[in-house]
Amino acid sequence: MKALLLSFLLTWSMISIGQVNLSYQKPDQNILNLAEAPLAPRISMDTNGENILFLYRSNYKTIEELSETEMRLGGLRINPVTNIGSRTTFYTDIKMRKGRDGNPQTIKGMPENGRFAYVTWSPNQKYVTFTNTTSKGVELWLVDVSTVEAKKLTSDNLNANMGRPYTWFKDSNSLLVKTLPTSKKPLIDTEVSVPEGPTISVSEAGVKAQNRTYQDLLKNPNDEYNFEQLALSDIQKVNLNGTSSNWKSTDIYQSLNFSPDGKYILVTTINKPFSYLVPYSRFPSTTTIYDAAGTLVKKVLEVPLIEDLPQGFMAERTGMRDLTWRNDHPATLVWTEALDGGDPANEVPFRDEVFQQKAPFTAKKQSLLKTKDRFAGIRWGNESTAIAYDRWWNSRNTRTYLFDPSNPSKAPKVLSDRNYQDVYSDPGSFVTTLNAYDEYVLDLNDNKAYLIGDGYSEKGQFPFIDEMNLKSQKTERLYQSAYTDKVENISFALDAKAGEFVVQIESKNEYPNYYIRNIKKRIALQPLTQFENPFKSIQDVHKEVINYKRDDGLPLTGTLYLPTDYKEGEKYPMIMWAYPREYKDKNSAGQNTSNSNEFTYPYYGSPLYWVTRGYVVLDDAAFPIVGEGDDQPNDTFVAQLVGNAKAAIDAVDAMGYIDRDRVAVGGHSYGAFMTANLLSHSNLFAAGIARSGAYNRTLTPFGFQSEERNYWEAPDVYNTMSPFMNADKMKTPLLLIHGEADNNSGTYPMQSERYFNALKGLGAPVRLVMLPKESHGYSAKESVMHMLWEQDQWLETYVKNKKKDIPLEKKDTLKD
Repeated sequence: MKALLLSFLLTWSMISIGQVNLSYQKPDQNILNLAEAPLAPRISMDTNGENILFLYRSNYKTIEELSETEMRLGGLRINPVTNIGSRTTFYTDIKMRKGRDGNPQTIKGMPENGRFAYVTWSPNQKYVTFTNTTSKGVELWLVDVSTVEAKKLTSDNLNANMGRPYTWFKDSNSLLVKTLPTSKKPLIDTEVSVPEGPTISVSEAGVKAQNRTYQDLLKNPNDEYNFEQLALSDIQKVNLNGTSSNWKSTDIYQSLNFSPDGKYILVTTINKPFSYLVPYSRFPSTTTIYDAAGTLVKKVLEVPLIEDLPQGFMAERTGMRDLTWRNDHPATLVWTEALDGGDPANEVPFRDEVFQQKAPFTAKKQSLLKTKDRFAGIRWGNESTAIAYDRWWNSRNTRTYLFDPSNPSKAPKVLSDRNYQDVYSDPGSFVTTLNAYDEYVLDLNDNKAYLIGDGYSEKGQFPFIDEMNLKSQKTERLYQSAYTDKVENISFALDAKAGEFVVQIESKNEYPNYYIRNIKKRIALQPLTQFENPFKSIQDVHKEVINYKRDDGLPLTGTLYLPTDYKEGEKYPMIMWAYPREYKDKNSAGQNTSNSNEFTYPYYGSPLYWVTRGYVVLDDAAFPIVGEGDDQPNDTFVAQLVGNAKAAIDAVDAMGYIDRDRVAVGGHSYGAFMTANLLSHSNLFAAGIARSGAYNRTLTPFGFQSEERNYWEAPDVYNTMSPFMNADKMKTPLLLIHGEADNNSGTYPMQSERYFNALKGLGAPVRLVMLPKESHGYSAKESVMHMLWEQDQWLETYVKNKKKDIPLEKKDTLKD
């Protein structure tokens, strides 16, 4: 009786009280056991597969870690005490295994209670470097692979506020390291500082700056000052014996990139004026070439502040962009220039042109290639062979070109011209290998190249390895996985010519492990890892990919799990979890990329925990939103959304597993947006869970997700798709969860707060949970456990134990 009363009071408090003062809670023990299961280490392997690093990490941070000092400036989140990204995920231990079998061994001399990041092999792979973050700053450490021993190279004065704070010299004898300036000025405490005047922004007539809604931008002169002080670095040359010397004086260094031969380095620095509209990646910048000694060779490029670009996802700035080195040459600079003024609205025969310039960078630039759509990268091979790619978002099209860099007048050959969302036609990715410069280039065997593909098809997933004759463009299948009860992912080639590949094999209840497969010799798989399943309580859960159709005939899929205590003939509540995706053709939208043989892995945001609580779970339910031809997907977003949901429920109901009056829907980010729309526009669900979503699209007026039209071009679309604008239609219980420090573009915490206020004002049953210190994804153990508790309580109250006297209304029609 006491338990019943407690349950009643808890439910009442969840519904009736405006604010609930509640400490962090833990979920049901069945959920807790899964959520606290230890993670297997990540691995980092040398290119020969002989030496492997095992990188151990915790499932979660702690709320104390998230509560450390944080400054949000120019799109960065910085801990100004330690001078590293405040949201950095650290490893807690690193071990090494020498050889392809045996147990990993402890590395001697490692720092105690370390927080490790930026783990990197040296170019010659004789050493490994990593950073260790102390309570005061960031140190650089070195591991000698031959002795499996670590030593500290620097004090804790590295500047990792803008990412990796070091890069190797190509000879593997020294490194360039970003350090804090010796003349660093104190930061301004913006909480107590007295403003000297208002903050003023100006827009000139006719100059359009249609930027998306970025988070963590600079807001005032104090932010500008603090950003500059935290971004400034000196560059030191640090030798492996720990000695160092000044290499470059104080500046805001964005990137350092050695040429393949190691004689030159491409340095990009950030300049003023800073912006309050865009993140630091679009601040003015200068790119300069120096020699290895730090002597100026040439100033290559100066980019102004980029606040105004043409409209559209494929818009680009004019002039040189994407500067990099040609991997198969000692020192040749490569870049791209737009031929359409960077404006997708301009009709031109070619969108981009690729150029090169060899050292000493004084000759006239040489054209290499023109692409019909926006240039998307090059895989270099040798003097006469390279592969280029282009891409066009509006048509979802991509091309693969084979071209001869030594003869630009020779027309490139198009190897493939396809819809990149059409996974069944994906020819795979070209295999690469390290060349004499320790740079990745095409792995060529005379005129033949190799391809690794995911192998999705109508019959299932069967990854493959192909050999392509680059002269005839004909392919021969060298290997195709034949597993029907497991998944074999082909990770990379150790030696494609010899037939040695690293593969990862898993099944529903077998944790993914790495093996060496030789496709030329009939020998057994050689295991590289032997990780055990940490989720044994659900290893025997029934799992299958179900196929069904929407009312318009579009094929759909979802991964179905039955409760761990499933009894045939009994009808269970169900939770459906999904994320909408936009397509430009029905063929691609209807393809299946789910595999029932994938390992059953309940990550922190997964709905799989609820199979232990008596629920059917339909995870990754397909929610395609299709707009063919001139029609845009979002023109019929709501109708397609409801059609997808109805088809999924109908399919599982027809299998006899569920009580369709007790079905919940949930999602994260755009999945939360989906959830709120489904509850507003249909009567299919008993309750919903929406995490870290956006609900008022007028607050993202210059595009969102895959919508590139602005609000004033498509006001009906923005309004119809906004749950906030339809809050008066929402009568279904909805749990809103949001991180108070969400950094995702468009999903400001205000989105959930304002939507909650609207629903509360209109009398809808809704609960808002704001997780302190959390970003778009949640990382503190206390936050995640509480989130799982909230979801469990919500589902128990409104789904499993839904009052029988509140039947759902007509479920098969859209609400008006």
